[in-house]
Amino acid sequence: MGRREKPIDPAAGPVERFAHELRALRRGAGAPTYRAMAADSAYSATTLAYAVAGEKLPSLPVALAYVKACGGDPGWWERRWREARVEEAAHGPRDDAQDADPPYRGLARFDTGDQERFFGRDRLTAELVSLAREHRVTTVFGPSGSGKSSLLRAGLIPCLRQPASGAPRPAAIRVLTPGPRPVRTHERLFAPAPGDGDTWLVVDQFEEVFTLCHDAGERQEFIDRLVSARTPVLRLRVVLGVRADFYGRCLQHRGLADAIREANLPVVPMSPAELREAIVRPAAAHGLIVERALTARLIEETLDEPGCLPLTSHALLETWRRRQGRTLTMAAYEASGRVTGALARTAEDLYTQLPEDQRESARRILLRLITPGDGVPDTRRPVRRAELDGGDGRDGRDSGDGTDTVGAATPAARVLDRLARARLVTLDHDTAELTHEAVITGWPRLRAWIDEDRERLRCHRRLTEAAEAWRELGRDAGALYRGTRLATADEHFPKARTHPELTPLERDFLAASTAARDQEQRAAARVTRRLRRFTAALSALLALVLAATLIAWQQSRDSDRERDRARAAQRVAQSRQLAAQSAALLDSDPDLAALLAVRAHRTAPTPEAAGSLYAAAELPLRRRFTAAEGPVLSVAVSPSGRTLATSGYDGVVRLWDATTGRLRADLSSETGDVHSVAFSPDGRTLAASGDTRVRLWNVTTGTVRRAFPRHTDAVFTLAFSPDGRTLASGSDDGTVRLSDTATGRTRATLTGHEGEVSKVAFGRGGRTLATSGADRTVRLWDTATGEPRGTLRGHRGEVSAVAFSPDGRTLASTGYDRTVRLWDAARRRTRAVLRGHTGEVSTVAFSPDGRTLATGGADRTVRLWNPADGRTRTVLTGHTAPVSGVAFGPDGHTLATSGYDRTVRRWDTAPQTPRTTLTGQGAPVSLAAYSPDGRILVTGGTDGSVRLWNAATGRTRATLTDRTGPVLAVSFSRDEHTLTTVNDTQRVRRWDVATGRPRSTSVDSAEAVVAAAISPDGRTLAVVTGQRTVRLWGVAAGRARTELDHPGAVLALTFSRDGRTLATGSADGSVRLWDVGSGTPRATLTGPADAVGAVAVSPDGRTVAAGSDDGTVRLWDTATGRTRATLTDRTGQVLAVAFSPEGRTLAGGGADGTVRLWDTATGHLRARLSGHTESVRAVAFSPDGRTLATGGEDARARLWRTDLPTPAGAVRRICHAVGRDLTRQERASYLPDQRRGRGCQQLSAVASR
Repeated sequence: MGRREKPIDPAAGPVERFAHELRALRRGAGAPTYRAMAADSAYSATTLAYAVAGEKLPSLPVALAYVKACGGDPGWWERRWREARVEEAAHGPRDDAQDADPPYRGLARFDTGDQERFFGRDRLTAELVSLAREHRVTTVFGPSGSGKSSLLRAGLIPCLRQPASGAPRPAAIRVLTPGPRPVRTHERLFAPAPGDGDTWLVVDQFEEVFTLCHDAGERQEFIDRLVSARTPVLRLRVVLGVRADFYGRCLQHRGLADAIREANLPVVPMSPAELREAIVRPAAAHGLIVERALTARLIEETLDEPGCLPLTSHALLETWRRRQGRTLTMAAYEASGRVTGALARTAEDLYTQLPEDQRESARRILLRLITPGDGVPDTRRPVRRAELDGGDGRDGRDSGDGTDTVGAATPAARVLDRLARARLVTLDHDTAELTHEAVITGWPRLRAWIDEDRERLRCHRRLTEAAEAWRELGRDAGALYRGTRLATADEHFPKARTHPELTPLERDFLAASTAARDQEQRAAARVTRRLRRFTAALSALLALVLAATLIAWQQSRDSDRERDRARAAQRVAQSRQLAAQSAALLDSDPDLAALLAVRAHRTAPTPEAAGSLYAAAELPLRRRFTAAEGPVLSVAVSPSGRTLATSGYDGVVRLWDATTGRLRADLSSETGDVHSVAFSPDGRTLAASGDTRVRLWNVTTGTVRRAFPRHTDAVFTLAFSPDGRTLASGSDDGTVRLSDTATGRTRATLTGHEGEVSKVAFGRGGRTLATSGADRTVRLWDTATGEPRGTLRGHRGEVSAVAFSPDGRTLASTGYDRTVRLWDAARRRTRAVLRGHTGEVSTVAFSPDGRTLATGGADRTVRLWNPADGRTRTVLTGHTAPVSGVAFGPDGHTLATSGYDRTVRRWDTAPQTPRTTLTGQGAPVSLAAYSPDGRILVTGGTDGSVRLWNAATGRTRATLTDRTGPVLAVSFSRDEHTLTTVNDTQRVRRWDVATGRPRSTSVDSAEAVVAAAISPDGRTLAVVTGQRTVRLWGVAAGRARTELDHPGAVLALTFSRDGRTLATGSADGSVRLWDVGSGTPRATLTGPADAVGAVAVSPDGRTVAAGSDDGTVRLWDTATGRTRATLTDRTGQVLAVAFSPEGRTLAGGGADGTVRLWDTATGHLRARLSGHTESVRAVAFSPDGRTLATGGEDARARLWRTDLPTPAGAVRRICHAVGRDLTRQERASYLPDQRRGRGCQQLSAVASR
């Protein structure tokens, strides 16, 4: 049944009486729907419906539009409206303050009847009106929350209704949003209305043609019709409101791009005066006062902040609700949560007040109202209200009076009503949508829901569209899901017939798709036999076609040179497109991203392709291979690390070469599932469990050594004791058996679990056994006596796996509650609960040194944790189905994983490790430099210590002690016998490198030094004192030679290689170049908004690099002063930068403890070096460029190999790791116009399987 209009008592007052009379007029006109009424007016269905809600008297234009749509007499009704207004004034104010008309709209946009409260946009409105009257197609671009919709509806449209000199009144003004079917929905709106003037189409939220309309043909036709308005004979004018991040998509349409170039108005942020007007004047119009301090605070917090207007309006609305008398106070504003928190507070308060059974309904409703972005921000999605109530949106009936008759009293309808009353959701006649995109970005809980379910939401949106298309095609079987799409839907929505998130139409669609798939599989064998008859003929025909094509190409080669150049340009474009696709997929599908990077490079070696190639080559995956005909259930690594064992549903145990991925042997041909495999400690024996049986295999001969007595149910887990004499096996019958591996006899049967035993693990020494089970417990057993030692409880679901740390002190457990728990094994207490997985966690393993914990699960990821602090170190992505097993190799950084996607993957969890780690500094390392021949590395500590190291062996050669302050700069003499150091008191000392003793001291001063640098020849010292003063000293004379007057605080400085130029980095974000000889400025380079804390000059002096607090490194051309590139990797402060000797690589040390290497020619990131545990403050290349020295706050200096792979080497690494080429389906999706070759060709046979 339905949601009808709320009954109104006409005796309650003049407003209710006027609304009652308007409703009677509508019923007398045949009760047209509000959507039909809105199509013939400039007002939305929501505005027209609200006009007769009886809550407030509508504005006169809205009332007359309602009357006109129902065929009433405008003159009579205008007089009736004025009477009602007089009666309302005499009736007095309402008693309920909550029903009073607020001065602010909150998250809701201003509509066409709100021009009297629309302030702050007079200038922009005038510009838009002028532009729209001059051009027939006008575009308005602005970021989400900039006020585009309000500008169109409350600014432009009221002005168009006012007669302009020399211009006829518009014949009609029609407001629309595209929706998923823009042509079908708005077909009749393109017909001009009768009259002298033009018909105006105001298209709000134009970006819906990209986010909601997935029919490329219909999208193109809709845009073509809009752009055709540029032809005057059509008597149409079009104004488009578009979100700014869709600017590039709009430019892909030639006609629309031309229109944008001719008439485009950007919605710029409000000026302080405009903001003040928007804050103060609505309140003044209602007789209210805004405290001056509050006005100033709002302007300060929102000025030039993108997308702040709806959040500001909402904060003001909440402040109004908490006002004291007629004053909006600072205290009320603070209580509302301010601009940044008011929306979140409103939404969170509503959610927490909902009964428990309604919260899940609210979650489903809100997620239905969102379209997850793909390379663009998430957007809101209008949805039929029946769809939110569990219907398909087509089963409700129109009541005849325009009211919605679907689900009036259902729980979903009650939740929807509460969301609407909180102004988080806007309800139309038969649709609902989020009031603004700010609800998505401003409510952390909703943001988390979206991030958690992003892939499932995308799948659900595609399913909804496909089901709707199927219905529109009369449930044509050709529109059903097949192949990967059906498999993906089955994975995300198991038990579709009863899934609560699906509508009846979607359930029917999936059921029909499944039935069609089964029918097609039965017919596949018959079709295959028929197709074989044509294979020979088709092959011959293809050979003839290829031969003819080759001959034609040979004959026309000379005349096709121009075409070749065009093809070369096309290859460059394709290469760049593939590189962009690779970058977009790097996190979600690294295998595909890597293969697209290879294809991009081999299509054309563009800089973009090189960047994607380097990024893919850096991925930790070292080998991927298909290990079974079905899901791989278990993986084990031999003690030597050379062999991998896998098992699966196909009943076969396989042994693989861990390095090459080649199959070495099949050890069994079980008729049932093989759930688990485990190597003995000596690596000679492999245990495997299939169904109820456990067998021991000789790894060398491939023969069965022993079969143990059967369990009464399936055996899911196995583990050898550390001495190899005992095998523990856990079964679905709830028991654990301890068996003698020499005799096969059962030593003990452990009982206590209620239900399946999922995992067994021995502690150090083998005296303790841990088991986990479906009863949500972890149990500890004494293996000598078989007696229980304790039960660990804490998981809220089935415990899927357990593992002991190598020292036996820590026990890790994983569960279906998506958590990982670390237990103190001796005290049997929880040490930490690790959260991060978004699905069930099914497998766990410690590295041999106990410093890394690996977990995998249903979210298809493998997480590496630091068990000491519980933090995630990295997330390995690539599996396309749940992860079933993880196992470390003996080296501690090789990790093998198995999954339900039929694959096994070998990862290098420490792909970039330091060649040498230098310890002994005793304090944070703030400086690093090499001697000219590269044999000596010098490091300086913040405690004033200086160490000389043998760069080849990493051994300390000498320690120079000068505890007067941190060393800021060092320089070797040409003969390398003398080292010059300068500290923060300007003390310059010369040291004998051989003995480590000081030779002389000069330029000593009590004045504090912020930064210092010594010229390459050692003759000139530059120091920063008092932040703004830079002095140049003659080291030999010990006197200040020149003083540079710097306009801002100096944080860093360095000399060019020839010593003629000094570069300084400032707190104001600028870099200045100075002539060392004259002390005059050469250039000022501006770019970053944040302070520059590190500078470097390239060896040829043509480029300056500056590391900034905003996490970027900028490269400038010293000759022109122009920015050559901006390097970034989403990190914190950049604290140190250095060029390699040939200038092709730039190293940057960050506050996050990571060192990054960039290609200076392309600006692409080539490598990340992880090893420091705290900020990196020093980086220096060896003279040959093969080694990079780094120093950090962790009091460590590290030496890294920097011989990064060439593009060809990167291709070889990727092809070897991924182990396949693009599949046919991937080629069809990403390379529809390219031939099959030019990828990892040698593996193409694997890819086509």
